[in-house]
Amino acid sequence: MTISMAGLPAFFLYFCVGFALISGFAAAYLRLTAHDEIALIRNGNLSAAIAFGGNIVGFSVPLEKAIEQASSIPDLVIWAVIAMLIQFGAYGFARIVIPDLSRKIEEDRLPSAAMLAVIAVISGTLAAASMTE
Repeated sequence: MTISMAGLPAFFLYFCVGFALISGFAAAYLRLTAHDEIALIRNGNLSAAIAFGGNIVGFSVPLEKAIEQASSIPDLVIWAVIAMLIQFGAYGFARIVIPDLSRKIEEDRLPSAAMLAVIAVISGTLAAASMTE
């Protein structure tokens, strides 16, 4: 059995770009919310961790699909930006559906955080399924 390492440079390139895109999404999302997720998480707020984690997953799912079918790095970045915008829209929708969302997350109210995470993951999976070659 021969193992080819020919794809290793492309793997590292797409992995690093993907990591940078997830980091960029996380930074933008943290600025978008009215509450400080990182401080809340550091203080043991499970709701903040669930909400933030759900949004990271919600972005990562379509990012995975974009990496899988991207023909180039610019192509990947364009699809990633579209996925980000969908996630930001999902967050806006969640704020409408869940009144006082930030306050509820700050108060560690799990149902609100879980619903935000569900909205984010559903939006991400729908975005990924909608990406066609």
